[in-house]
Amino acid sequence: MSQPNIKAEILLPAMEQAIDPIVIIDEHNDVVFFNPAAERMWGLSRDKVVGRNVSCLVPVEVRNDHDGFIDHNRRTGINKIVGTSREVEFTRADGQYVCGELSISKVRLPGTDKIYYIAVMKDATEESQRRKILILQNDVLQALASDLLIQDVADLLCRRVDSFVPNSVACLILVDADSRLQILSAPGLPKRYFNAIDGLKLASADLERLKRDPAYSNQLLWRNYQSIAMSLGLEHCRSAPIRTHDNQVSGLFALYSRDPHAPQEWPERIVEACIPFCALAVEQNMTRQHISQLSNFDSLTGLLNRASLHKVIDALIMREGDNHFYLFMLDIDRFRDINDALGHVYADEFLVEIGQRIRELVQDDYIISRSGGDEYIVIVPDCTHAKAVKFAELLINTIAKPMQVGENTLSISCSVGISCFPDNGPDSESLLSNADAAMRQAKADGRRVYRFAGQGKNQVAQDRLVLGSALRDSLAKGMLNLHYQPQVEAASGGLYGVEALSRWHHPHLGNIFPSRFIAVAEETGQIEAIGRWSLQEACRQMRAWDDDGVHVPTVAVNLSAVHFRNRALPQYISGLLKQYKLTPERLTVEITESVMMDSSSDTIEVLHSIRNMGCGLSMDDFGTGYSSLSRLTRLPLSEIKIDRSFINDFEHDTNAQAVTMAVIGIGSRLGMTVVTEGVETEQQRLLLEELKCDVMQGYLFARPLPALELEEWYRAGKARGTFVPPPVERPDTAQAEPEEAQDTPVAAPPVAATPTQTK
Repeated sequence: MSQPNIKAEILLPAMEQAIDPIVIIDEHNDVVFFNPAAERMWGLSRDKVVGRNVSCLVPVEVRNDHDGFIDHNRRTGINKIVGTSREVEFTRADGQYVCGELSISKVRLPGTDKIYYIAVMKDATEESQRRKILILQNDVLQALASDLLIQDVADLLCRRVDSFVPNSVACLILVDADSRLQILSAPGLPKRYFNAIDGLKLASADLERLKRDPAYSNQLLWRNYQSIAMSLGLEHCRSAPIRTHDNQVSGLFALYSRDPHAPQEWPERIVEACIPFCALAVEQNMTRQHISQLSNFDSLTGLLNRASLHKVIDALIMREGDNHFYLFMLDIDRFRDINDALGHVYADEFLVEIGQRIRELVQDDYIISRSGGDEYIVIVPDCTHAKAVKFAELLINTIAKPMQVGENTLSISCSVGISCFPDNGPDSESLLSNADAAMRQAKADGRRVYRFAGQGKNQVAQDRLVLGSALRDSLAKGMLNLHYQPQVEAASGGLYGVEALSRWHHPHLGNIFPSRFIAVAEETGQIEAIGRWSLQEACRQMRAWDDDGVHVPTVAVNLSAVHFRNRALPQYISGLLKQYKLTPERLTVEITESVMMDSSSDTIEVLHSIRNMGCGLSMDDFGTGYSSLSRLTRLPLSEIKIDRSFINDFEHDTNAQAVTMAVIGIGSRLGMTVVTEGVETEQQRLLLEELKCDVMQGYLFARPLPALELEEWYRAGKARGTFVPPPVERPDTAQAEPEEAQDTPVAAPPVAATPTQTK
């Protein structure tokens, strides 16, 4: 046997037994060799391939140009197909998707011009599928990171899967809040089949079974609709449920095939691979919806929040035509009592029930909002005044019905403020502000009533806004000052001390009454800063008086209730006393009855700390509010101040004399100094002296004076040997001169959350 034949005998069996598919074509592009590995890859037997044109092995879409391509390479060597490897994809005879890495070698037979091509294929199907899944994962994750809407992400996913799996239709379906199927994306799904499953209501049993048995999704989407699907050319379906992190079914992903003989391994694998991407997209969409819900709706009642309400009102204002609507602001009367009595959980149930009652009253075009706390807003479009009156009465009567919360039956009421567009303002802010002012007026008028907004009340609100801003600026620039009203010992006529009272003169607004700016300070959160400033200024002035030889035994400073909830107050006072080298008894802190009634641990601890330090603690305006004698005995007070209202007509009112005598007696027995305010006549002074009052304060001795004028007053009294002025004959009715009465109102409010500072 010749050497070539020996080589042929060895090489041919080796090629036959090779693991990789090998195909050889001759000079006519016909297949002359097709080994068993090639038979397995293409799913074709050798007798159906050998002798045929090689185009029978290549994908349909390139068959027409295949021979020309090879012939061109034979002649020119251009468009190299030799010496390189490339990836090819095709569908084998049984419909299975195949991917291979193809390498081609060119062989010229010795002594001839015949050129043969030897093609060696390596199966890369598994690697190709893995790479496609990675590409899909990367594309979807990039889309999610790019903040695309879920619709766009779903379209991208379905189109990409359609391109990866021949003759397929991908479909992403959501399960909405009502357990209905909502097809989010299905680019190639026939419309008739789309309509058959879109909106399908799933029973709770279906959802529970999907959690336990993912394969049940095929029955839902295929077996029940198989006849419709097959009539439309859909032959198979592979699907799986999409579940959230808490194992709730949020959707389905399905892949339909149009090829009746197509193997299902690759579709099953890609469906399985897509489920995590779908779950991620659905969860991101749910998170966005939740964030949108939080940003636009009240989390407790589900009603619009205040930010969204502004947008709705602005949209209503922009409507064309005869645009007329009313805004109702509803506030529950004494809700704080309900909250304190029932606790937050039941109070929340109460607020939800109120929202539900309002929902049941309104029509579809009404707008409802809970703008915070116990405040609800209802907007009624195209409304008349008469209709507004009826609706306000309906609101009040509906809310007033008894309500069962837990084991408690509540009788409740509400107050309603009403504003109208365009009469009460051109924008949302002014409409809400006017309705709020009207609602507060309704509360002031007895509650369980409604009031319409008026420009006068709005002017008051604007005035407060202007004053609040001016006060903040003046406080920062040191434009406030203290006046000091003397307190004189009844028995000796000596100086007991002075009370420091805040005064404010604004360069443009003029003199602002303390009763006015203290209330504004309380509302705007500046009262604590004013109190701290008053303490520091009083201590500084005492030090200056001491250095000038003016001995003022003690200075009393009014503080608001809010100061005593701050545990740092005693430390702040102690620091001031050290800074200005003053002993603690030189400072007296005055509290109002609102502080006295505050039973919080912070307030009680602060009061005891101030008293233990050695400072005085005075109960201001005693008897004007809800003073409790039992509370009086439990507080570390050193002083009681009888309010000036008891001294008006004191000479002729035996009841006022009896009450004053009783308070003086109580103070004496409790070891407290009793100070009577508002003393303006010599007869009042003599009567108080008879009743053994300790200290007196009022215009009889001096009006509140600036620091320099107080020095002059002090030196004059020192020279006389008494701070009691000599008797002056004047009518009994003569009290403060008109200009002084205007500067400092005679009567303080009966109960004040903050000191009026109008002595």
